[in-house]
Amino acid sequence: MVELEHRPFRLEHPTEPGRIVRGSIDLPRPGGRKRPHAILLHGFKGFAAWGFFPEIARRIAERGFVVVRYDASGNGVGEDGESFTELEAFARNTLSREIEDLEAVRAWIRAGSVPEVDPARASLLGHSRGGGLALVHAAERGDCRCVVTWAAVATFDRFAEDAKALWRERGSLPIWNARTGQELRLDLAVLEDLERHRARFDVPAAGSRLRVPVLVAHGTADESVPFAESLTLAGALDPRLRRILEVPGAGHTFGIRHPMTESTESFEKVAEASLEMLLAHG
Repeated sequence: MVELEHRPFRLEHPTEPGRIVRGSIDLPRPGGRKRPHAILLHGFKGFAAWGFFPEIARRIAERGFVVVRYDASGNGVGEDGESFTELEAFARNTLSREIEDLEAVRAWIRAGSVPEVDPARASLLGHSRGGGLALVHAAERGDCRCVVTWAAVATFDRFAEDAKALWRERGSLPIWNARTGQELRLDLAVLEDLERHRARFDVPAAGSRLRVPVLVAHGTADESVPFAESLTLAGALDPRLRRILEVPGAGHTFGIRHPMTESTESFEKVAEASLEMLLAHG
């Protein structure tokens, strides 16, 4: 049994007081050597403590990695790591801000804040929207060892035209959180950011620029991000470096609920393939 250490961290953006990235690090004990690290990215309305994230973090750390997971500064989740209490931050959470959060976490790592980490050996694992952001960031930076995506989006533009028209008219768009029963909102800045930076956030285009191994894992019965989006991503990736994992009958979270109390065959398949990718290339 590998003994693990768990460390929380908190980053405040230097130019924006009150904008906080809260996260945690899991790593094997004892220390004493530089280890590769994997950064986990949650999806829309997701958070670092949701469902399968603590479990996959534990498994990756047990295999010798430092695992970094965090809540985006605008994901809406507060100090307790689970409740949606920061609704104003959620309302103005753009894709650009999420990329800024990832860059801030990576800058913090490069500054030596986690002595056990080898900053040059970074891999990304993202779920849903986090998978799309992982591909965009990896293409922009060019310094990741590999990228693992679970149920990744092939497009961030997931809004119907009539919803966009109402959004522009009212200045915000209501969003329902089925897990908590809350009505949230997205400010117009979210749509404007997407449209202003459409080329930057073209996920297949980003994938086509990647020259590192990529795992695309997707359930065929995904109710949130259609399985066809994985085929779009696969078509954009370098066929020599991609691995496509089709998970028959699996939904968006591979059968895992929050909190995770038991595993599923689908999750085990995705977890095993992800560990193989990270160990081979991280």
